[in-house]
Amino acid sequence: MARGHSPRFGVIDFSVSVDVTPEFRAAVAEVAKEDWKPVMRAGKNGPELTGHEYAEVCFAPERLSRSERNPELRFVAIRRLLGDEDQSRLSGSEQLALPFPTEQMGNSWYKLHGIVTNRLAMPASDLIHWHHARCGKSEEAHAVMKEDLAGGRLPSGGFGQNAAWWAIMILAFNLNSAMKRLLLGAEHRNVRLKTLRFQFICLAGRVIEHARELIVRLSKGHPNLDTLIRARRRLLMLAGAT
Repeated sequence: MARGHSPRFGVIDFSVSVDVTPEFRAAVAEVAKEDWKPVMRAGKNGPELTGHEYAEVCFAPERLSRSERNPELRFVAIRRLLGDEDQSRLSGSEQLALPFPTEQMGNSWYKLHGIVTNRLAMPASDLIHWHHARCGKSEEAHAVMKEDLAGGRLPSGGFGQNAAWWAIMILAFNLNSAMKRLLLGAEHRNVRLKTLRFQFICLAGRVIEHARELIVRLSKGHPNLDTLIRARRRLLMLAGAT
């Protein structure tokens, strides 16, 4: 699909972080000083500096250069000048390690990372912002599916049973997302399911059947009563619209 041979999906654009291997470091070391460009972002008064710089890197990992079937990829290095304290830690006699990749360029130390992508035409600065914008939310969705909805606890060793379990989990995930957006409103859009359980699902109440009506009686002055009433009204509106 990265080469565009899929009749259904065509080319799927992607960008992922690069392992800062010795080979990648060596390729970054070949980048000329004038080829490093500042990464800008939109500020209140126009473009402003982010403190990061980027450069296109001529690099191809060995495992991807063994076959002509591999897609054409693009590597972009990103660096940020470290502060004085970190500079002294890395330049001192002890050479203390920092919890992220670093590289010395000239007389200064930089935090170094990079991205690889199949988006060949997008300007590098725009590519970096696109890459950062998509990071985090996918991991958060995976955490909700695996932890909140038990997608990471498959029930058996059978493929069919696990596939059914996963399909039910995905259905519950989508229903929960729709409920937050359509019924509970913007203030609950980013709330995790365990919070919804505490606020709305696992409530102490009394179910009463009277005059062919089903009534849920909550304690007086319940803090989420107004939200529940609004959600019910929105649900009735949606049901009437269909």
